[in-house]
Amino acid sequence: MSVGELYSQYTRVWIPDPDEVWRSAELTKDYKEGEKSLQLRLEDETVQEYPIDVQSNQLPFLRNPDILVGENDLTALSYLHEPAVLHNLKVRFLESNHIYTYCGIVLVAINPYEQLPIYGQDVIYAYSGQNMGDMDPHIFAVAEEAYKQMARDEKNQSIIVSGESGAGKTVSAKYAMRYFATVSGSAGDTNIEERVLASSPIMEAIGNAKTTRNDNSSRFGKYIQIGFDKRYHIIGANMRTYLLEKSRVVFQAEDERNYHIFYQLCAAASLPEFKELALTCAEDFFYTSQGGDTSIEGVDDAEDFEKTRQAFTLLGVRESHQISIFKIIASILHLGNVEIQAERDGESCSISPKDEHLSNFCQLLGVEHGQMEHWLCHRKLVTTSETYVKTMSLQQVVNARNALAKHIYAQLFGWIVAHINKALHTSLKQHSFIGVLDIYGFETFEVNSFEQFCINYANEKLQQQFNSHVFKLEQEEYMKEQIPWTLIDFYDNQPCIDLIEAKLGILDLLDEECKVPKGTDQNWAQKLYDRHSSSQHFQKPRMSNTAFIVVHFADKVEYLSDGFLEKNRDTVYEEQINILKASKFPLVADLFHEDGDSAPATATSSKVNVRSARTPLKASNKEHKKTVGHQFRTSLHLLMETLNATTPHYVRCIKPNDEKLPFHFDPKRAVQQLRACGVLETIRISAAGYPSRWAYHDFFNRYRVLIRKRELAGADKKAACRSVLESLVKDPDKFQFGRTKIFFRAGQVAYLEKLRADKFRAATIMIQKTVRGWLQKVKYRRLRAATLTLQRYCRGLLARRLATHMRRTRAAMVLQKQCRMRRARRAYQRVRRAAIVIQAFARGMFVRRIYHQVLREHKATIIQKHVRGWMARRRFQRLRGAAIVMQCAFRRLKAKRELKALKIEARSAEHLKRLNVGMENKVVQLQRKIDDQNKEFKTLSEQLLAVTTTHAMEVEKLKKELAYYQQSQGEDSTLQLQEEVESLRAELQRAHSERKVLEDAHTREKDELRKRVTDLEQENALLKDEKEQLNKQILCRSKDESAQNSVQENLLMKKELEEERSRYQNLVKEYSRLEQRYDNLRDEMTIVKQTPGHRRNPSNQSSLESDSNYPSISTSEVGDTEDALQQVEEIGLEKAAMDMTVFLKLQKRVRELEQERKKLQVQLEKREQQDGKKVPVEQPKNNLDLDQDVDLAYNSLKRQELESENKKLKNELNELRKAVADQASEHTAAHGAPDGYSLLLNQLRLAHEELEVRKEEVLILRTQIVSSDQRRLAGRSPEPSINARTSWPNSEKHVDQEDAIEAYHGVCQTNQLLEAQLQAQSREHEEEVEGLKAQVEALREEMDRQQQTFCQTLLLSPEAQVEFGVQQEISRLTNENLDLKELVEKLEKNERKLKKQLKIYMKKVQDLEAAQALAQSEKKRHELNRQVTVQRKEKDFQGMLEYHKEDEALLVRNLVTDLKPQTLAGTVPCLPAYILYMCIRYADYVNDDLKVHSLLTSTINGIKRVLKKHNDDFEMTSFWLSNTCRLLHCLKQYSGDEGFMTQNTAKQNEHCLKNFDLTEYRQVLSDLSIQIYQQLIKIAEGLLQPMIVSAMLENESIQGLSGVKPTGYRKRSSSMVDGENSYSLDAVIRQMNSFHTVMCDQGLDPEIILQVFKQLFYMINAMTLNNLLLRKDICSWSTGMQLRYNISQLEEWLRGRNLHQSGAVETMEPLIQAAQLLQLKKKSPEDAEAICSLCSSLSTQQIVKILNLYTPLNEFEERVTVAFIRTIQAQLQDRNDPPQLLLDFKHMFPVLFPFNPSSLTMDSIHIPACLNLEFLNQV
Repeated sequence: MSVGELYSQYTRVWIPDPDEVWRSAELTKDYKEGEKSLQLRLEDETVQEYPIDVQSNQLPFLRNPDILVGENDLTALSYLHEPAVLHNLKVRFLESNHIYTYCGIVLVAINPYEQLPIYGQDVIYAYSGQNMGDMDPHIFAVAEEAYKQMARDEKNQSIIVSGESGAGKTVSAKYAMRYFATVSGSAGDTNIEERVLASSPIMEAIGNAKTTRNDNSSRFGKYIQIGFDKRYHIIGANMRTYLLEKSRVVFQAEDERNYHIFYQLCAAASLPEFKELALTCAEDFFYTSQGGDTSIEGVDDAEDFEKTRQAFTLLGVRESHQISIFKIIASILHLGNVEIQAERDGESCSISPKDEHLSNFCQLLGVEHGQMEHWLCHRKLVTTSETYVKTMSLQQVVNARNALAKHIYAQLFGWIVAHINKALHTSLKQHSFIGVLDIYGFETFEVNSFEQFCINYANEKLQQQFNSHVFKLEQEEYMKEQIPWTLIDFYDNQPCIDLIEAKLGILDLLDEECKVPKGTDQNWAQKLYDRHSSSQHFQKPRMSNTAFIVVHFADKVEYLSDGFLEKNRDTVYEEQINILKASKFPLVADLFHEDGDSAPATATSSKVNVRSARTPLKASNKEHKKTVGHQFRTSLHLLMETLNATTPHYVRCIKPNDEKLPFHFDPKRAVQQLRACGVLETIRISAAGYPSRWAYHDFFNRYRVLIRKRELAGADKKAACRSVLESLVKDPDKFQFGRTKIFFRAGQVAYLEKLRADKFRAATIMIQKTVRGWLQKVKYRRLRAATLTLQRYCRGLLARRLATHMRRTRAAMVLQKQCRMRRARRAYQRVRRAAIVIQAFARGMFVRRIYHQVLREHKATIIQKHVRGWMARRRFQRLRGAAIVMQCAFRRLKAKRELKALKIEARSAEHLKRLNVGMENKVVQLQRKIDDQNKEFKTLSEQLLAVTTTHAMEVEKLKKELAYYQQSQGEDSTLQLQEEVESLRAELQRAHSERKVLEDAHTREKDELRKRVTDLEQENALLKDEKEQLNKQILCRSKDESAQNSVQENLLMKKELEEERSRYQNLVKEYSRLEQRYDNLRDEMTIVKQTPGHRRNPSNQSSLESDSNYPSISTSEVGDTEDALQQVEEIGLEKAAMDMTVFLKLQKRVRELEQERKKLQVQLEKREQQDGKKVPVEQPKNNLDLDQDVDLAYNSLKRQELESENKKLKNELNELRKAVADQASEHTAAHGAPDGYSLLLNQLRLAHEELEVRKEEVLILRTQIVSSDQRRLAGRSPEPSINARTSWPNSEKHVDQEDAIEAYHGVCQTNQLLEAQLQAQSREHEEEVEGLKAQVEALREEMDRQQQTFCQTLLLSPEAQVEFGVQQEISRLTNENLDLKELVEKLEKNERKLKKQLKIYMKKVQDLEAAQALAQSEKKRHELNRQVTVQRKEKDFQGMLEYHKEDEALLVRNLVTDLKPQTLAGTVPCLPAYILYMCIRYADYVNDDLKVHSLLTSTINGIKRVLKKHNDDFEMTSFWLSNTCRLLHCLKQYSGDEGFMTQNTAKQNEHCLKNFDLTEYRQVLSDLSIQIYQQLIKIAEGLLQPMIVSAMLENESIQGLSGVKPTGYRKRSSSMVDGENSYSLDAVIRQMNSFHTVMCDQGLDPEIILQVFKQLFYMINAMTLNNLLLRKDICSWSTGMQLRYNISQLEEWLRGRNLHQSGAVETMEPLIQAAQLLQLKKKSPEDAEAICSLCSSLSTQQIVKILNLYTPLNEFEERVTVAFIRTIQAQLQDRNDPPQLLLDFKHMFPVLFPFNPSSLTMDSIHIPACLNLEFLNQV
């Protein structure tokens, strides 16, 4: 491309400017070769003529297109030169507030002088695991790249941080170390990462100071090696320091401070432990007050000192050593205040013996006052023959004092560094390390001395290493891509380095001059002039003979030679050191003994070297062992060796301005530092080759608009790229085709962008032309259609007007006709109505007269009838009242007699029995009585109907006779009637007149009232309307207020509930993590020990860690004495003696035995009755066998019973007695109150005796039962026995004396038992009598009530009597039914309790029988078993699985540990949970709490082991989450709690637990479910996480929508090879389909599935939004479109799976709003208001960040202006947003496990054979 094409009209260029360094301008006309000037227009519209040197033909730099401005990587710029770099950095820093920018392999960091929220934990996790080019530039990205390369390449890494003082080197290094500490963590429980971070406050306190450029400037260099093991966990660290600025201890320039530790110690001088330091404020000490102000704005020295002390403690520095360190630092301050007085001769001086500061100095360091006072003012000269003591002048003494102070501080600095290294050292083997070098940048001041010379020398070495590394990377890139390699010329600063460090170089000559006794700085400078005047890197100033100039790579620096020799020697007099060696404080003596005994560089403390393998050089003499320059050169060589052996990463810190103003950019200072730090050299090396590099795929996507259509159809993208480049760029040297990339020379990408923009511009013009033509056509058609419409409407209007006129004319004629007709009709109607009214009044008068006469006669008849009826009724009532009084008196007399007879009769029991029997038949009798009354009622009704019919016939007959009679009498009274008619007519006339008057008055009043009512109704209507409106307003307001209040309260309550649940689940999660960590540590200990035969303990350090954490479940209500005694054994005898529960349980046992005795007695009586009916007589022969069997059964039962229970009870009771007695005696001795204990002892003794009695009764009764069974069997013989008592076989045998005594005792005991039974029967009889009396009283009350009811019933009508009786009977039956139901329920409860007891006792009896059977002979055993064994009937499966205790481990192994989810495919979901519950139910059924506890504990621990083993298996984790939740639901559903049993069937209620309350285990299972849920989410997130960013942001869901911008050295495609690790949205949806299918197949609750996907969608939202906020290359309009499409696909998937109610879409709201924000207009204030109202889920910081990152992909898009962003910030300033920028993608919503009962019954579950659970038996 020719120069004329590049420098054409409207081309923008850069021209030099004295103020802004570079300024932008635009060509106003084309440039032609040979012209001497360019016509330019500046940005302020001024025109300028820019001259061109014809000889050099140096044209101004071209400016990059606006689309490339603001790139993350400077190497992505098409034109690579200084103004482009400066402008890009300025735009990013000021407009986008981005402080980090890549420049190839260098990270450029600009100090913002403001705290930015970009270093939090969320940002660290966002950069963790990402490729360096994937995210925006950041120090964390560099640290992640180093960490990743260390793990991938297994090579050590280094991060080199350099820059000026105040540029932010220390902060950058600190953040890099924080990243390593956070991401990698420590290998064990050593917390080494905390100690690495804790070293920073200490090093800042002792090595940092305030300078004019920086408030916290590091005055030394350090290289920290962070060691890692094979798993890349931090195991240790090591620190090297370089060139501490010791001169700052004794001198500070104006507005500077000494090291921070001095001011911190002075700020804490008032603390009690520091009183002996004798310190005051910092202004009182010479060494801390030379700079003026001793404070720093915004810094609290006391608070910083406390942090320093905490850091010392964390690093293991003992408190005594800390006090010693502070004493040494305080002594330096006192040494600076020592007053030195010059003598008169001027050659000597002295110190006052009473000098307070010298005394404090000697006291703090533990040295002799006199010796220190003497040797501060004198020195020793040693010659070959003699030793002289010479006085020193005042200046010499001051220099010696200052040298001593510097030396003490340097030694202390070295000691602290060594102890930090010791604290960070590890004994484990280091596999690799990452070094962080925080070293000073290139420095140049008005006066430059020895320190600046060493600093610039180090930077020369680092720049050489940097240049060679950049050159090497460029070469490797070209070779890898297989393109022709041409040598790139780059600056090599080896000559400058040789000038400094070579033989007879500057440092060598300086060391030589230091060895000369009379050497001076002037002599050394003259030697430099003589030796190096011919070197191109050395110059002599014209106006000075003591200075020299070195031409460094960055700039020329003039050094003043004054003080070089003294600083290089670093002389400290040996006599002063010897005094310090003799200190009585060990730490002080050790500091200087190390100095004298060891050879390393700690003698001068410019560097503390911890490498023990270093070989010391031989010292020339005692005072000059090694110069500072020699030490620094040696340490620098070691550093370069280390760096060359590692892979370096570069961070260049830039100071934007000298005033420390936030986000203020000074171009001059920035360019100066860019030149000094090597950034521009990197640009120059890149620009010399092929700086712009494109992957074939990206190039094709970006520039396919330039490719012909037929070439686009081909599949080979490389061929298409080749053809388009060869056709567009004619010069083949401007590009090269590599293996995977295309390489371009500088400017070629800009040219391609210009061609692309021209193509788009032409296409845009064509589109605009077509669209505008279409718009005009549409406009014309719209106007034509409107014109036609207007014409149509106008014509219609005129026609309608004519029709209206004609219609009105015709209507007028019709109206006239109708009006005339109406007048004539009205006149006729008026005359006609008058005639009709006259006729009506006349006729009405005659009719009314007749009517009034008939009415009066009828009223007279009625009055007569009523009077006669009243008289008859009055007489009847008097008679009836008298009869009722007589009946009542007679009945009362009769009732009293009957009551007296009933009372006499009721006292007899027979009557009561008959009464009770009779009551059962009363219902039937009453029913029969009701039926009889109904029949009688029917009969009476029929009779009444017949009587009524007869009565009607008689009345009709009488009416006929009356009419006949009236007819016969009518003729005689005709005249009389005529007279009466005349009188009646007269009266009627008067009545008519009166009526007319009244009607007129009534009409008037009625009209007035109507008018008034109308007015009132109108007013009322108005008032009602007003009232309704007011009510509506009040109601709306109250509803709004109440709704708002309720909504706010609900939100607050929900938020508090979520927070509480989140806190609880976080505790569960933290507990799980600690448990996991404990298991891991135990595994590691096991591996380390490698002890043979060692077995790891099971992981039951959980919530079920021991029985004490969860006490055993309470037993059933019917307790067992053995349980009580076992409890006594567990809690100890002494405690049991004081526990009343034991005594109560014994009493309860006695009552139970008494109930058992009664039951057995009843059973015995029944069997005797049966035997009496079946077998009346027995044969005497059977008596012998019967007696033997009875004796045998009695003896065996007694022996078994006594052996199994009585001995235990006796022993335990004896021990209890003893314990009680001991306690009682002790208590008596202590308190003198033995009554309570003796009473308790007596009660225990009585209980024991009663227990023995009941045991004996039970044995006897059981023996009688056995004998009765044998009698029944013996009764089958044909010859019954008549008198068994007389033929008793044993009576004839000889009886021994002992047997007789034993028999006598037995008889006595039998008599006692019989007496007790007799007393019990008498008590029972008395209780029965009392009960019968109560029944009699109840019956009497019932009878009285019924009598009253009967009397009331008699007064009612027959129908009412029947209805009342039925109601009474129904209510009585209902009450009896309710009573019977309550009784049945009580009996059922007792029956269940007794069944449990009976099962327990049956089991004991069977055990006794089995033991007895083994002791007998074969025949007798068979016979006894046949007699005692109880046969059971076969029953249905009860939903319980019986297992033995020894099978528990096998059950857990087969059902939990070794079970795979695929085994149960096709079976009932959650089958293991159901089986476990059936086993738990069996343990509850047999009342075995230990079995329940053991099974649940083993199950929970087994589940934990399985989950730990399969901690990355989603299917296994989901399987056990569903089973754990189902087991939890079963324990709730069958707990017996009514709240959980509302949906149970009757069959399911039978499967409830009966004895145990497992509430505590439900809580344990709930916690376990939370842990499993969190593991499930962790696994799912681990599978989805690598897909999210690629699928949501990078993959082209809508093909051809996104364009690719030019990228730089760290382009994204470099991290992916041919789409590797690239995922589409379909892959994410397939993965979520897999999750959903697995969870549904395994029966996980739907509510939990909804919560799982809500959590996953939140993670997708957080990760996508975080990536969007950290990547500039994807913040574009097309990304917003792709994002909205992807989100709609996810929403569609949710709806398809019926998961839209999970709240997952709501969690995506921030991402939806971010996508909309990328697509909205961003120009006007209205757009700003729309953005603020729309983006409610995004914080202000996130909105501003997206707007700052917004990058147009084409020139037609516009950038977001700074003014628009400021408008957004102003409108959003009232928001209370969280401070963090990124979302916490690890945040987990609290999980809820709603109760979900199962519809299955336990007896319907089938156990498949594949589970190998044959040892389980169905009950």
